[in-house]
Amino acid sequence: MVSVLTTTSHNRDVAGLKYVYPVLSRRAGGLSIGVNFNTNNACNWRCIYCQVPDLKIGAAPEMDFQLLEDELRFFLDDVLNGDFYKRFQVHEGQRIIKDIAVSGNGEPTSLKDFARAVTLIGQIATEGGVLPHSNFVLITNGSLVHQSKVQEGLKSLKEYGGEVWFKLDSATEQGKAFINNAGQNCQSGLDNLLLSATLCPTKLQICLFDYDKQGLPAKEKVAFLSVLKMLQANGSLKKVMLYTIARPSLQPEAVHLQPLSVATMTAFAEEIRLLGFDVSINA
Repeated sequence: MVSVLTTTSHNRDVAGLKYVYPVLSRRAGGLSIGVNFNTNNACNWRCIYCQVPDLKIGAAPEMDFQLLEDELRFFLDDVLNGDFYKRFQVHEGQRIIKDIAVSGNGEPTSLKDFARAVTLIGQIATEGGVLPHSNFVLITNGSLVHQSKVQEGLKSLKEYGGEVWFKLDSATEQGKAFINNAGQNCQSGLDNLLLSATLCPTKLQICLFDYDKQGLPAKEKVAFLSVLKMLQANGSLKKVMLYTIARPSLQPEAVHLQPLSVATMTAFAEEIRLLGFDVSINA
């Protein structure tokens, strides 16, 4: 039985492929073709809202480039020329490829041959007529941007008209350690963010949620606004994407989490807009 695609189900196995999977994305606003480099469910962070099953600390495994190519060519043909939309009962208004997103079950930039993979995806999508009409997106925690292999990948992403969605879930050391379980400090993360913006168009994505009914803590909000003022003065970033959790976390902290209220997100978005940013909200 074929699954129905929804914005609340991001099952990486729904198409029966190893690397390629379809998603109806809230942020993209339609069909997103995901490419999962972290097929071993390994990431260098452990975000408390993560929906990846059996998440473990580590890096992406070796890539089977021939399989990636075969799967992506097959899948694009199925969407463009086959009955994909009908089989997965995709609504008429969503029958458009909004983007190809390098994301998946961990930090994609941890792939050893990251730049090669980005280039291959760009080539295939261009040959298939998907790029440049659709977006080409890298969704990343940005922790490895200082590495040369990642920088080469970002340059390739830019060549294919792509962009980086750079995660920033907290602007405080305590918040980052708690939410992301990340060893990287905030300043290193900001340095990587600014570096990313020099290599490829970069947008900031912030996941907001309610932990134990605390809403958006005042300390976090003040810290976010302080960082955003600095980024605005730098002039490298123009877009901030706010979103909240839509699917259950599979981490131990799940029982403490719930979506942040629309009212709180809207009010925070307005404060960010006053700084001069373009802000989107996905509640």
